Amino acid sequence: MQPATAVHHEKSRRILRAAIAVFARNGYHASKVGDVATEAGVAYGLVYHYFGSKEQLLETIFRRTWRNMLEQVEEVERSEAPLREQIRAIARIVLGGWQVDPELIRVLIREVARGPQLQHEVDEIQLAFAALERVLTRGQERGQLRAELEPRLAAWILYGALEEILTGWVFGSLAATDEDVARAEESVVAVLSDGLCT
Repeated sequence: MQPATAVHHEKSRRILRAAIAVFARNGYHASKVGDVATEAGVAYGLVYHYFGSKEQLLETIFRRTWRNMLEQVEEVERSEAPLREQIRAIARIVLGGWQVDPELIRVLIREVARGPQLQHEVDEIQLAFAALERVLTRGQERGQLRAELEPRLAAWILYGALEEILTGWVFGSLAATDEDVARAEESVVAVLSDGLCT
């Protein structure tokens, strides 16, 4: 990586991390670009130079997070594991995000609830759902998903269950220790596998 490119990348990363911290603490709508600049330790104008607007900052956070999740789900999709194990791996990917970066999960959950248009505008979200649907379709073709179920609907059910657990953690309705995260993963696998799998 060229020195100028490395500096650009580092400043961009610092601004994004600062935006996540500020949005998690204050909420997106109550946050100002100046708050992000202060948190990142950069000039106010530099945030606009790198991202153009507060909206673009949020969209970039969503795109990068979902791109990362998409790559992980596609890795599960490529595996030859039984469907139950693939569901477990996907639950671990989604719920494990809370342990890795709770501030990021707070931003994602809060802002999806307030701005659902992001779910339709960010291509990576649609691609991740498509990958999840393919995992379930393949499981059905192998006789591991009940034949009467529609894989697309089953993908939404799986994602909905995982998102609601994350929502419970974000808003404090559910305990969120490491043990709770592990139990949630097992519960999702048990409930959905028993309901979806043959």
